[in-house]
Amino acid sequence: MKKGEICNIHGYKHNGKLYKTWDEAVLLDETNEYYVFGNRNTKVTKIFGKSWHTRETAILFYFKNNWYNVVAQLKKRGIYYYCNIASPVLIEDNTIKFIDYDLDLRVFPDNTYKILDESEYNYHKKIMKYPEDLQEILKFKLKELIKRFNYKKFPFNKDIIKKYEKEFNELKKIN
Repeated sequence: MKKGEICNIHGYKHNGKLYKTWDEAVLLDETNEYYVFGNRNTKVTKIFGKSWHTRETAILFYFKNNWYNVVAQLKKRGIYYYCNIASPVLIEDNTIKFIDYDLDLRVFPDNTYKILDESEYNYHKKIMKYPEDLQEILKFKLKELIKRFNYKKFPFNKDIIKKYEKEFNELKKIN
């Protein structure tokens, strides 16, 4: 893939069923470890029919070998992070694909955070029969994400987010 290429995003559940799509993400960077995308005013559709458009610019970090992804939302009140505990990302046919495991970490501009959707995770792990080793990985990765945030490790860094925001805005002017 080349910088500036546009992808769709597909989020799946453990049972392989597609549950949510995003209609656009612009590639900003790729390393051996991760991809960085940007989007704004992107249509999000849940498979049962509800859809909406995002309002603010978002910088999205999808990891190739790590069990989470991080979305930095650039709101008027500051940068909010929405972190999904999810499978490592796969990109095929210009579509970013991952399995979402429900557990989420929401980080606020005042440096507080909240763990979200634990009841949804508990429900899905029972009905979809998450293996014990998978459950351990997911719990460990949630703790790792919190530690990364507490120590302001990549991608929880305002300078990095602002750098990618600038690149995204420049690409959007061109396209």
